Amino acid sequence: MDQKDGLITRSISWAKGERMPVVPVVPLRGVIGQVGAFRRGLSIDTVGPLLSKAFRMKRAEAVALIINSPGGSPVQSSLIAARIRQLSSECELPVLAFCEDVAASGGYWLAAAADEIFVDRSSIVGSIGVISSGFGFTEAIKKLGIQRRMHTAGDNKSFLDPFSPERKKDVERLKSIQGDMHDTFRSYVSERRGDKLPDNPEIFSGAFWTGSKAIDMGLADEIGEIRQVLNDRFGDKVRTPIIKTDRSWFARRLGGATVGPDDVSLWADGVVAAVEDRFMWDRYRF
Repeated sequence: MDQKDGLITRSISWAKGERMPVVPVVPLRGVIGQVGAFRRGLSIDTVGPLLSKAFRMKRAEAVALIINSPGGSPVQSSLIAARIRQLSSECELPVLAFCEDVAASGGYWLAAAADEIFVDRSSIVGSIGVISSGFGFTEAIKKLGIQRRMHTAGDNKSFLDPFSPERKKDVERLKSIQGDMHDTFRSYVSERRGDKLPDNPEIFSGAFWTGSKAIDMGLADEIGEIRQVLNDRFGDKVRTPIIKTDRSWFARRLGGATVGPDDVSLWADGVVAAVEDRFMWDRYRF
């Protein structure tokens, strides 16, 4: 493995009949967080085995990540990124990230785990910040004549209850927690991108940019499409197996089957998951 100008390359010299190199490709698409029957997202439980398979594949010269995610759980983002770095170190393989439509928030956290980040000119990249959102229903239940009855042991058990008036101390506590998470995110990006990042506070403001601008901001390295980049790096005979999980039996069944009364709760969870996911994606759609 050679390194020039911070970019990782490998010498291409194969004898006739020699087996061609392999670059396993792991798609990381979807919201990061809890995964269920109706939520095809990303978590360490679902992604970890795929990463292990990719990094330990015979004749692998590198591992490529395809990233298309608006973010989600900071914990799962951190765990997945840490697993990528751990396996890269153990197997001594470089990691190349290819950002599609969106690599924002936790999605960018995953991209930052790579040694190089490639983007499309119109990719949405960045959003290095923390967000928490919800609803307040106090006026609605008042108009409906509904009384909120809640009993707790512990002053903070009703933290940000949506059916109670918002408390100043709850908001202050939330902002403190968000600040801690933001500091962790900033430290990770600064560590991974190093001298590539200019001294610009806007980078960590939660703003996001197109791929072209993200390169100027030091958040990405090059404009590049995965097949072309891998051909240039490893030759046009490089194999790029896609490492992904099959849909579960339950998910396949729901694809065309009628769901009975016992599955109503699953459908309800699915509706909530769909609304949450749509909200996250819509922040970056134009």
